Amino acid sequence: MTVEEFEEFYAQTAARLTGQLFVMLGDQHEAQDVVQEAFVKGWSRRRQLDRDGQPEAWIRTVAWRLAVSRWRVRRRAADAWQRSGAPPQVEAPGPESVALVEALRELPPKQRRTLALHYVCDLTVEQIASETGLAASTVKTHLARGRATLSHRLQDPRTEEGPCV
Repeated sequence: MTVEEFEEFYAQTAARLTGQLFVMLGDQHEAQDVVQEAFVKGWSRRRQLDRDGQPEAWIRTVAWRLAVSRWRVRRRAADAWQRSGAPPQVEAPGPESVALVEALRELPPKQRRTLALHYVCDLTVEQIASETGLAASTVKTHLARGRATLSHRLQDPRTEEGPCV
């Protein structure tokens, strides 16, 4: 099937196939999606479609199988949600967490990544160097500078005033 023949085939059958799949699926948008996806798959096999002699049946079958596959994925996801139950209630971040995130955002990206790898992912200097391609001395420099910057930005203004009298 040439490009022109495939385009003609599409123009003549897309609406009919979408209608057929709509009747089978009961969902117009789903029918449109799977028919379009089946035509995309058919495009790469257009020469084979011509030899088989039933390109419309092939597109319809592929569209149906795509719909069934989508149902299975949705079903597995729904089953997993049912088994696991509702997600646990998570508390809103406190002011300290918000301040830390804001301070981290102000760091240069390499320092921020290095600090995250060290303190969140619990990686050693050597592991960080290996993962990032930085020299170990550079990792240490990023850690020292990042800690110093965070320490300065996260100081509690109440402690800077000195003791109350």
